[in-house]
Amino acid sequence: MAANRALLRGGPPPLSAKVEGSFAYLTVRDRLPTILTRVIDTIHRNKNKFFEEFGEDGVQAEKRTIGLLSKLRNELQTDKPILALCDALEDTDGWNQYLQRQQGLMGDQDSVSWFKSPWLYVESYMYRRIQEAIWLNPPISDFDVFNESKTQSFFKSQQAVIALCTYLQGLNKNMDNLSEMQLMDQFHKLLQVSLWGNKCDLSISAGMENFQKASPIDSLSDLKPFILVDDSSMVWSALTSTRRQGEDGRITPGRVDIVLDNAGFELVADLVLADFLVSSGLAKEVRFHGKSIPWFVSDVTAQDFQWSIRQTLAANHKCMSKSGVQWQSYMREGVWSYHDHPFWTMPHEYCDMAGDAPDLYATLQGADLVLFKGDLSYRKLTGDREWDHTVSFDRALRGFQPAPLCSLRTLKANVQVGLQPGQGENLSALDPGWMTSGKYAVVQFSSPHREQ
Repeated sequence: MAANRALLRGGPPPLSAKVEGSFAYLTVRDRLPTILTRVIDTIHRNKNKFFEEFGEDGVQAEKRTIGLLSKLRNELQTDKPILALCDALEDTDGWNQYLQRQQGLMGDQDSVSWFKSPWLYVESYMYRRIQEAIWLNPPISDFDVFNESKTQSFFKSQQAVIALCTYLQGLNKNMDNLSEMQLMDQFHKLLQVSLWGNKCDLSISAGMENFQKASPIDSLSDLKPFILVDDSSMVWSALTSTRRQGEDGRITPGRVDIVLDNAGFELVADLVLADFLVSSGLAKEVRFHGKSIPWFVSDVTAQDFQWSIRQTLAANHKCMSKSGVQWQSYMREGVWSYHDHPFWTMPHEYCDMAGDAPDLYATLQGADLVLFKGDLSYRKLTGDREWDHTVSFDRALRGFQPAPLCSLRTLKANVQVGLQPGQGENLSALDPGWMTSGKYAVVQFSSPHREQ
């Protein structure tokens, strides 16, 4: 058994900034310092707010935080060794143990540095160090440095949100009249809306504006050719196979878990999909999984989740506010629930979850389908490694199969598996930036019940 696990856990080396000119290298050299600079600017711009709320203590906390973040930026740009965390948050020991693990793998302490270590690790570490700098400086310890950009993303996507909520309300009115075929067609549409919502990622744009402008439904036919792998039919089969007929003849649907990515328009697209799953009878319960701390600029926290529902509810548009009323009702009744866990903001690949976060793995095992949103989840699902494009998605998961799962991801990092022979080479010839532009997408499915 141990030998089988070792075989599953093997794989090519992780992507790293060691390779000059690679996307990982350019990210660590250019994009991460830019994000840090924006964070520093955001904290400085809020100096007066901190003074109004906390007096001179707030101003001093702002100065100390900026000092720590400026030091972090210097460490990054000069390829200094990764340092242990020194705060006292619940995940601190886990992060420091992970650093020791990396030091053991790489041979010595100094070799675990920004440009020499796995890209997934150092990028995650930067966001955790941002949180450390803020947490160590009360009274501004709860400040979300990315909140402004997330709220702007939501408001600047209003027309697309209105269009989507209007579509949902029209659909809900006629739900009882839909045939199974029509239901499947609507599921595919809303799954694709959720998929393409992932283009609105503020970490890839280093916090610059990146929001949904057009009606997402109207764009689907034009975007379909850019879905490189489309396992939507398998997702539909997994979903419908969970509907069980009880002794009384009633159909009982299963539970869907959605591992969220970005706030703003993407979150709304995920909420609309979840609404459809429940109102259509395809799911009896939806569990949302988000981040416990601000993460990768635009990732959803509990505050973002609750705020987005409140904003939808309070909107001056009938279909938006009606959607918000329904979503609040789902939350109140427990049909929907939001959960976070420290593992989602750890640097681990998901194949580590069963060992490092067995409680979370057990939670996911209770789902009938798990939807993993976004590029970061894809990197963690596949280990962010130098896989050949034709390696199967199942193989790249290396034993991570808590339940039938699907990755909904627009490509913004140079890892992609599950392609047909020659497909990657053809794309590289046609569009050299195909793996990092967000122009292409995948819907990839894996199930522990499927023959490998």
